Amino acid sequence: MITYTLLAGIMIMVVFMLELIWLKTGLLSRGIFWIALAIVTVFQLISNGYLTSENIVNYNSELISGARIAYAPLEDLFFGFALVSLTMFVWTKLKPKTPGKKRKNANRTGDYRLF
Repeated sequence: MITYTLLAGIMIMVVFMLELIWLKTGLLSRGIFWIALAIVTVFQLISNGYLTSENIVNYNSELISGARIAYAPLEDLFFGFALVSLTMFVWTKLKPKTPGKKRKNANRTGDYRLF
């Protein structure tokens, strides 16, 4: 049986491998990336803490490690980290490239920048 813990660990490894081997955005070495993840984690803990403390969401104790932070299973934090990281890596990789100087009114013409 594949447990939630095992899947969460696999997903973190898959996301990191995608970044390091294929996407190569360089976000892992940027402080802004880690700040963004910290912000997301705070709100993830708040929402997950509420949902689990009120018994809106329940976890099968046989499928998780049992380690919790603010009511949230550690595995949820791992999945959240993998999901948000992958989204940021792909978004950064796919952003439009603007050759030369930055155009005037760039955001109005579709030049969206993540970082």
